[in-house]
Amino acid sequence: MARKTNSRPSANAWRWSRTAETRRGMLAAAREVFTERGFADASVADVVERAGSSVGSLYHHFGGKAELFLALWEDHQAAHEAAASAAVAALREAGETNPLELFIAGAQAFLEGSWQRRDLVRLLMDGDGPPGFELMRRTRNREWVRQNAVLLGAGTDPVDRVTVTVLTTVIGETAREVAACETKAEADTVAAAAIRLIRRLDPLTEVEKRD
Repeated sequence: MARKTNSRPSANAWRWSRTAETRRGMLAAAREVFTERGFADASVADVVERAGSSVGSLYHHFGGKAELFLALWEDHQAAHEAAASAAVAALREAGETNPLELFIAGAQAFLEGSWQRRDLVRLLMDGDGPPGFELMRRTRNREWVRQNAVLLGAGTDPVDRVTVTVLTTVIGETAREVAACETKAEADTVAAAAIRLIRRLDPLTEVEKRD
């Protein structure tokens, strides 16, 4: 007697695919609505209308407008981190060991992502977000400084700490300027200027670090 085929795995896969598709659609709609109107002036109704979905579905997947905004931010941060990590790993694979060059590779990937997602950069940096967002962003920035300190091989003394903080701030502020550019050529010029500045600072030169 032939065994019955169990259709449950394929059904589960279909449901997972539909769930992921719904989530992507809502995030895309939220990105459009938030960047057009700002977080405060946007509404859940605006988002679900743009997504062609329902209020109930949005609350099921995200919990509300604030959670939707934070999901956009988390996805944006994850894209930054993945691109920077891949750039650093590729340079290491090519044989580069200079920490400053590795830092610059990650910074360039970060700035490229800032241009590609410039609408999100402008949204996330203008101060228009849900309660608690600024604290979350400051906490994430401290973690970014810590990761850069590890990458650069910085020590724990105050000079090393402030050096890494300054370099991280240079990249963050350059991202704002890149996102404000009108053309890719202009954005590339701004990014290149920041990289030249970092090279000029040469924070890893032992003589300069200890003077």
